[in-house]
Amino acid sequence: MHAPIPDVQPPHAAHGGEGRAPHLPTGAAGARVHGSVLTRDGWPLPAASVTLLATDGTGSARTTSGADGRFVLTQVETGPATLLVACAGHEPHALSIAVQSPGATRPEDVVVDVGELRLARVGAEELPEAGRWKIDPDHTSLVATAHHLGLSAVSGRLSVVEGVIEVAEVFSGSSVEVRIDAASVDSGVAARDAHLRSADFLDAENHRWITYEGRGLLPDGAGGWQLDGHLTLNGTARPVPLRLRCTGTGTDPWGGHRVAFQATAQLSRDDFAMRWREAFGLGVAIFGTTLRITIDLEAVRET
Repeated sequence: MHAPIPDVQPPHAAHGGEGRAPHLPTGAAGARVHGSVLTRDGWPLPAASVTLLATDGTGSARTTSGADGRFVLTQVETGPATLLVACAGHEPHALSIAVQSPGATRPEDVVVDVGELRLARVGAEELPEAGRWKIDPDHTSLVATAHHLGLSAVSGRLSVVEGVIEVAEVFSGSSVEVRIDAASVDSGVAARDAHLRSADFLDAENHRWITYEGRGLLPDGAGGWQLDGHLTLNGTARPVPLRLRCTGTGTDPWGGHRVAFQATAQLSRDDFAMRWREAFGLGVAIFGTTLRITIDLEAVRET
């Protein structure tokens, strides 16, 4: 479901500048190479194996990434080399670099930053197999974010999410049915949560369940999909497109088969009768009318 990961190239300076001759002879030891190993989505990958091999086979250096994904190779020999990165559960990656720095006169002056090296998860390119997949609420997160006073973002999590995904033999024919407990909203502030559950916003007493139903997907041209579904919130139904992509499939330790999706949507609270408009200062709304929805979802295939 994703476009192929482009080869990660180090910054221009790492190559010593186009057309420039090396400032130091190949094989001089003492240089440093550093960077970060991340998931495709930017999460750090600790304990990734990082190996640098000189292309002429004369020298090598090895290390592992730290908890923040960063790594530093020291006492590296100058010259052309190949960087190999591997981490359990992810596709390995290799790239060619030149261990040189413009203006360096000693190996110790050569510092090469290869930047962020992002690894695809094994199975990330696979579509889930056809069948009924039940959402795992314990490993699903739905977050709504609003603008506060025109300044900062305030987020609330809806913690009770349940439903099913029916994956068709032709993936574009798949469908989804989800319901969310409006009373489960949690923004981390009890007084604010009580207000969000009230008739000013979610009206959880009269409209306990928020539902979303959609059928049929179209490729979005960027390796993901668009689902044109309908959201029913606060007793009002409106079309809300959902942009989603599959982030991986695989087995779990208990023999189940899982799939993960990430999805985003944007909606106007005015469309769903959430019309609380207390003002501050020169007519600036406390909460903006636009809500951004971010979903990280896991589902388990039913046998």
